Amino acid sequence: MNGVEYQLPQNNGPNHLHGGFNGFDKRVWKVRENGNTLHLSYFSKDGEENYPGNLEAFVDFTLRDNELRLDYRATTDRDTIVNLTNHSYFNLRGEGTILDHELTLNADSFTPVDEELIPTGEIKPVAGTHMDFRNGKAIGAEIHLGGYDHNFVLNDWDGSLKFAVRLYEPVTGRVLEILTTEPGMQFYSGNFLDGSLIGRNGVAYEKYTGLCLEPQHFPDAPNHPNFPSTVLRPGEEYHQTTIYRFLSD
Repeated sequence: MNGVEYQLPQNNGPNHLHGGFNGFDKRVWKVRENGNTLHLSYFSKDGEENYPGNLEAFVDFTLRDNELRLDYRATTDRDTIVNLTNHSYFNLRGEGTILDHELTLNADSFTPVDEELIPTGEIKPVAGTHMDFRNGKAIGAEIHLGGYDHNFVLNDWDGSLKFAVRLYEPVTGRVLEILTTEPGMQFYSGNFLDGSLIGRNGVAYEKYTGLCLEPQHFPDAPNHPNFPSTVLRPGEEYHQTTIYRFLSD
């Protein structure tokens, strides 16, 4: 960046994942409650996890009826990289696997990955591949062709809040819709869950027992000039919004 090379922590083999060994998910944020909104703030000092710049980050969690809205903001005093998202796991039945969940993604393209799941820089049509979720299908229908841990290129991105995802669970009839201002949706089908994560009531999360839908800019964007930029400069404000809307069929 600006002629300077920054070596970020290699916490996933030779790669940098989730902000490093002590990413924002492992930091204690300040929290302030205001009605049905939680205001979270965190100050990341220049050089934390070797990222340049003093970064002030803010996330508002607002609960309204059947919606959870996340509003993100950030500012910096040096050119830096910012790409925030939410990594919640979902299982709309509350038990079993997510293989029968029916997923619809508003994405005509995706970003292929190499053997280490790092984007190659290509943007490839989903048509004719097991990545095609445009018309909705069970996640398990073609998962034998390869598990999912890919970024999908959302259609007609212009920074406004748009429909991105519909997830339907046929036994309960529960539906999750996601709207976002972001250009990409990382879909992870829980391929690497191995029982080591223990959740509510002591339940161990095994392979495919939960999925993630992460609105964000494309992974590895700093290394691919054809991807939307994740650079934040002094005087600019990073902002994005995601809405998780829960319905019944």
